[in-house]
Amino acid sequence: MRASGNLFADIPEKPAQEELTTLVSSRGLRIERIVSCGQASPPGFWYDQPQDEWVIVLAGNAELAFENGDAPVRMRPGDYLHIPAHRRHRVAWTDPSQATVWLAVHYG
Repeated sequence: MRASGNLFADIPEKPAQEELTTLVSSRGLRIERIVSCGQASPPGFWYDQPQDEWVIVLAGNAELAFENGDAPVRMRPGDYLHIPAHRRHRVAWTDPSQATVWLAVHYG
C-alpha cells in the first residue's frame, strides 16, 4: 500500500498482462489502480465480487460486458460506473494502442 504517489507514475508502456496496484486497503474498502493495454477477461470468465465496485477510466478506452445481457458499456476517460456486488461482469476489451488506466474502488 502506498501512502502517496501519482496515479500516472510508472505506467508500463505495453504490459504483457494487466497490472494491478493496491493504493489503499482497509476493512471494507480497497482502492486500486489498474493498467491494461489490450488485455481482456478470458472467454467465459465473469467477475462475481462480494463487494460493490465503483470504477473510472482515467486514460485510454475499455468496454465492460455483463452476464445478464445488458448492452456492453464502452468507457472513455472520465467515464465511471457503479457495479453492484455479485453483478457478473467482464472486461470485454481494452485499447491495445495505449495504456488504459482505471481507478477501482471496492467497498461494502
